[in-house]
Amino acid sequence: MRLVTFKTGYGARLGAVDGERVVDLNAAYAALLASQGVRRAAAHARAALPADATRFLAEGIDAVRRAEAAVAFAHDAAVPGLRVPRRGLALLPIVPHPPKVICVGLNYRDHAEETGMKIPEHPVFFSKFTSCLIGAGEPIVLPRVSEQLDYEAELAVVVGRPGRYIPEREAFGYVAGYTILNDVSVRDYQMRTSQWLIGKVFDRSTPVGPELVTVDEVPQPEALRLSTRVNGRVLQDSSTSNFIFSIPRVIAAISEILTLEPGDLIATGTPAGVGFVRKPPVFLRDGDTVTVEVERLGALSNPVSAEHAPAGARGARAAAERA
Repeated sequence: MRLVTFKTGYGARLGAVDGERVVDLNAAYAALLASQGVRRAAAHARAALPADATRFLAEGIDAVRRAEAAVAFAHDAAVPGLRVPRRGLALLPIVPHPPKVICVGLNYRDHAEETGMKIPEHPVFFSKFTSCLIGAGEPIVLPRVSEQLDYEAELAVVVGRPGRYIPEREAFGYVAGYTILNDVSVRDYQMRTSQWLIGKVFDRSTPVGPELVTVDEVPQPEALRLSTRVNGRVLQDSSTSNFIFSIPRVIAAISEILTLEPGDLIATGTPAGVGFVRKPPVFLRDGDTVTVEVERLGALSNPVSAEHAPAGARGARAAAERA
């Protein structure tokens, strides 16, 4: 199953891709229950098949089975409004408000080598905030305080079950599916200190999506080709087979520290080819288009848009210049 979160006039909705259309899962399940004579079908649907991705994931396999039934019903039933065209749909991050966004740094040997950093003995972690996240097609903000905006193609794991102290051999059982994440980084801020956080958490800097692809459709997540194109030019081209630390190792290591929850995102690192180590460096500019593609997951494309100073600040600056 391939899931998306899309924007409507009455809020975010969770949908399932059905060919060239998207099924509004909550609405379709409510219609299915109503067709079966269930009283207060809408209320039952809100509880059993929530429109929110995090709540949906928390319901586990039962929600997935209901979603499959809802898709089948919507596909066959002549009920208006249950299926909307995929083209032109305004997409949000597949999990708009994940409980946590945990990222792995230096998880590809070639990337560690290109940066001149030592191959880590243990997974290197940092975090992002939900204020960073944007959906497919939304503009990546080029902050007005920097000219060193960099791209990073990543496979992201979407957690489906809560767990602490998860053994590596059981780790894949806690995964709901996978998506694409572009770990856009503001390099001059990132390099100011030994802690990377400030370069990784700028507002509206991190595209996620376009879809959550469930585990049954990705049997070998550690053998997926991934790439980055900027304005059509291929700048990263690698495979998740080049991980230093496997997905189970990463999940086990994180769960030693904290409890993983449904909806958590784990970004698994980026391969070689990032912009700041190129000669000359390649940084993202206003008007660029960045596309990260991961085998079996699709492509995540976003334009880059320069941040403009607030009107009041522009006026003050102009007055100062005139003086």
